[in-house]
Amino acid sequence: MHKGSERPIGIFDSGVGGLTVANAIRQVLPGERLIYFGDTAHLPYGDKSRETIIAYSARITQFLLEQDCKVIVVACNTASSNAIEAIVAEAGDRAMVVDVINPVVEQIVNKSGYRRIGVIGTKGTINSGTYVRKIIERNPHLSVASLATPMLVPMIEEGFIFDDISNAIIRSYLSKTELNQIDALILGCTHYPIIKNQISKYYNFEVDVIDSSRIVANSLRDLLINSHQLSSRSKSDHRFLVSDFTDYFQVISRLFFEENIVLEKINLWS
Repeated sequence: MHKGSERPIGIFDSGVGGLTVANAIRQVLPGERLIYFGDTAHLPYGDKSRETIIAYSARITQFLLEQDCKVIVVACNTASSNAIEAIVAEAGDRAMVVDVINPVVEQIVNKSGYRRIGVIGTKGTINSGTYVRKIIERNPHLSVASLATPMLVPMIEEGFIFDDISNAIIRSYLSKTELNQIDALILGCTHYPIIKNQISKYYNFEVDVIDSSRIVANSLRDLLINSHQLSSRSKSDHRFLVSDFTDYFQVISRLFFEENIVLEKINLWS
C-alpha cells in the first residue's frame, strides 16, 4: 500500500450542490474519507467575476492542503471553468486535482452517435465557454450549443422541485431554440442532477442527459488506482464544512447527499 493512500479526499463547491458529487464518490469509493467544503457565505459563484472565483478557490485549496488531502475535487462547474489553472498551481505536487468538466468532455467525445450536444449551467460556466471549447478541440465534428439557466439553482435551493413551478421553469429554458435537436444534454452544474428526471421527461427520455457526478467519481477511482493511492479502509467518517450556516443548508444537504449529515461552520476569511 502506498503510504499516502489513507489521506483524505478534499471536495469543494460554492455551496451544497457539490454534495451530489460527494455522494457519488462515497458510493463508488466507500473506503475513502471525504472532507467537503461548501462556500455558502459566497454563493452563488455563477454571477461572480473570474478574479473573485479564482481568489475563493485558491483559499479553499490552501485549506484542503492543510488538511493533508491527497486529491482535491473541484465539485463546482463555475470554479472548474474559471479557476482550474490557479487550483492546480496552488496544489503543486502536494495533491492531485480533479475537476467536473474534463471527465465529462472525455466521455462525450468518445461516445459514437452524437452530432449535437447541449450544455446548461450558470452564467459563469456558460460565459467562460469552457465546455464548448474543450469538446470542439477534441472533436471538431460535434456541434455544441450552450445556454445559461440561472434560475435553476435558486429554484432547487428553495425546494421547488417535482412541481408545476419547476416544470414551467425547466420547460421555459429547454424549449429555447439554442437547444433544438440535441442528442445529449450536459448538466453543467452540480445542483442539476436533482432535477435530472424532470429534464429527461421533458425530452421524453430521447435525449441523453449527462450527470457529471457519477462520471467524476469513476474518473477519480481510476486516478487513485493508477497512482496507487486507493484507501484500504472498508468504511470512513466524513467531514462537512460550510463557510456560513443556516438550518436551511442543513435541510437541503440531505437532498444532495441522500442521508443525514452534520454541517460544521468554519470561516477561512477571518
